[in-house]
Amino acid sequence: MTEPDTRRALLRLEAEDDADAEELDRLARRLRAELGELDVDVFAVPDGELPAGAKGADPVTIGSLVVAFSAAGGVFPGLVETLREWLGRQPGKHRIKVTVDGDTVELERATAAERQQLIDAFVRRHG
Repeated sequence: MTEPDTRRALLRLEAEDDADAEELDRLARRLRAELGELDVDVFAVPDGELPAGAKGADPVTIGSLVVAFSAAGGVFPGLVETLREWLGRQPGKHRIKVTVDGDTVELERATAAERQQLIDAFVRRHG
């Protein structure tokens, strides 16, 4: 049971075009392990929370995680920064879509200034 001040973010990892389901699964596992070091709870996406038409073994399912975090204490900005840094260390052109309360931001490789503007605006809305 989640506490009243707990927020949830849906993360959808989208690998570069030539990545197969196995590669996407490896990427998602590495991301989940790194997020596990933060003060958040990370869960695989239950089938009932997937977008319409998604199946248990399709790439949308494989690359999707739910992250529960405290609404207080600056946890969300740290989560977004971790996602950004993780993307920057990956060899491919991957993206992570972060959805909180129906609001989605897409993190990908962009100039540092572009990323920072986008992230700052998103964090202000949800941090």
